[in-house]
Amino acid sequence: MKLTTLMGASALILAAGSAHAEGKLSIYHWFEYMPAELLEKFEAEYDIDVTMDTYDSNEALLASLKAGTLGSYDVAVPGDYMVEIMASEGLLDTIADGELANMGNIAPEWADPAFDPGRQSSIPYQWGSTSFSVSRDVYSGNINTTDILFNPPAELAGKINVLDSQGEVMAMASLHLGIPQCSSDRDQLKALDELLQSASANWASFGSDVAKDVLVSGDAAVGMIWNGFSAKARAEGANIEYSYPDQGFVVWMDNVVLLADAPNRANALLFMDFLLEPENIAVVTNYAQYAAGVSGVTEFLEPELAAMPENNPREGAGPGAFVAVCDQATQEVYDRIWTRLRS
Repeated sequence: MKLTTLMGASALILAAGSAHAEGKLSIYHWFEYMPAELLEKFEAEYDIDVTMDTYDSNEALLASLKAGTLGSYDVAVPGDYMVEIMASEGLLDTIADGELANMGNIAPEWADPAFDPGRQSSIPYQWGSTSFSVSRDVYSGNINTTDILFNPPAELAGKINVLDSQGEVMAMASLHLGIPQCSSDRDQLKALDELLQSASANWASFGSDVAKDVLVSGDAAVGMIWNGFSAKARAEGANIEYSYPDQGFVVWMDNVVLLADAPNRANALLFMDFLLEPENIAVVTNYAQYAAGVSGVTEFLEPELAAMPENNPREGAGPGAFVAVCDQATQEVYDRIWTRLRS
């Protein structure tokens, strides 16, 4: 199994032509989200040579595919809202009835999601939440408010890392303001823009791939982060607490999708079926510390996962919200706000 970064994608594509394995599979995946042991098991069972490139946000995945890498990969792992966007832009293939023998293993609550009705192009991978964690070495006050990100106390100002993820940042900001996502109301859009511009003065960095490391090292006292990644940071020694704020938090589901023009379509389907076997997807859950969307995984999970505070929203926490897909006009405004924020 070969693991490369996006920078090595072109070299990977060239090298694939000279590989001697009878079968091949090319995966486009999030960083630090697939245990090598599971890929090695798949390779051994099916005599397939697996290569994998990584990205650090849903938006980076979309931009790369639209820039010309579609046709180089067999499967990718977008979040819920990005599955809907990719389908609307013709980037996904359709899974025919009977092509996945293990389709019945999908948990009922994830079998017919609004972002991919009937699971036409995807299977569940992992699901979890996005919020933020706070160093208790630096701050002992109340962390159950999104003010920590958008109007932080003096102890935390200038010590905040934010995910480089447009959809999740905009969703959290909307929750903070109490406005609907994808609002087309000019006053609400102006308030959203002004909030992000003012809050960014207190942010030290944008970084998704470093979200765990900056909390472990102490380079950040607050980190917008995914719940499983926060649990990993805590396990690595960070004295942090993950927040489920009063205003709410982001809920997400990552999914394995069958890409359009997949060069190894049959092997992609083999891999998707492999991940629908409870004992296999449980390896991912134990590694990433999120939750699987497949029935029958419980017996294969490490017992401490269920008790982790990151996996248990506190009583009184605000509601979880999926990132919404905006209409084109509103998305263009969102894009301008994000570009200005990141410039």
